[in-house]
Amino acid sequence: MDTASHAFSKIQRKLRSQVTKASADFGLIEPGDRIMVCLSGGKDSYAMLSILQEIQKKAPFAFELIAVNLDQKQPGFPEHVLPEYLAGQGVEFHVIEEDTYSIVTDKIEAGKTTCGLCSRLRRGILYRVANELNIDKIALGHHRDDMVETMFLNMFFGSKLQSMPPKLRSDDGQNVVIRPLAYCKESDIEVYAQAMAFPIIPCNLCGSQENLQRQAIKMMLRDWERIQPGRVDNIAKAMGNIAPSHMCDPELFDFKSLSSNPSLKVVKP
Repeated sequence: MDTASHAFSKIQRKLRSQVTKASADFGLIEPGDRIMVCLSGGKDSYAMLSILQEIQKKAPFAFELIAVNLDQKQPGFPEHVLPEYLAGQGVEFHVIEEDTYSIVTDKIEAGKTTCGLCSRLRRGILYRVANELNIDKIALGHHRDDMVETMFLNMFFGSKLQSMPPKLRSDDGQNVVIRPLAYCKESDIEVYAQAMAFPIIPCNLCGSQENLQRQAIKMMLRDWERIQPGRVDNIAKAMGNIAPSHMCDPELFDFKSLSSNPSLKVVKP
């Protein structure tokens, strides 16, 4: 095996192992599941589908993968790319055409952040399609770095300690969202995507909005990682190692009932 092939096999095994561990830790993939894999045309969702297909081949139980792409009618969107790619993957797929682009550009002022409205519209459509296709789980391509960034966004701008969970029931209670890449680093996904030569489709609606707060958080984390390698790893691990008794939320821990234990008191002579 040459050096390039060895490097590819190593990164593929690493990502597959991390997705398998996330599934075991959080119950992401279960026997008989019909999993809707949401594809945007970006590196993360391509990698998610590819790794899930690898796991599907080796899993000791059967589950189905149904790829879904939402064509939001962005100008210049190459409509042929994803159908042609998916047709060669041997996976069931559906392309849903909904003109959310016009709605977003009509409602949001030029120069303002479009992600919030776009995300809400997209989520509503995907939930509807999931019900139509009798889907058990909706898989999104958010990775470990997305989850860390979201935690800091919520801390800095929402005054809450909250991120993207690996598994979530939707507000209407009808859908379960999973994030199989919860343990995967973005840098590893980038290497894998380049090796796989996925036909990447850039997001012309919001992908170029460099003024987004998320971009600032991403740069902050990159600076931290450069100064002290491994810091982002530690932050990600800390998100799964929480001590409510050492935080400040009275809804999570009953501070009021705490008192000293009389039996442990030392009586001075």
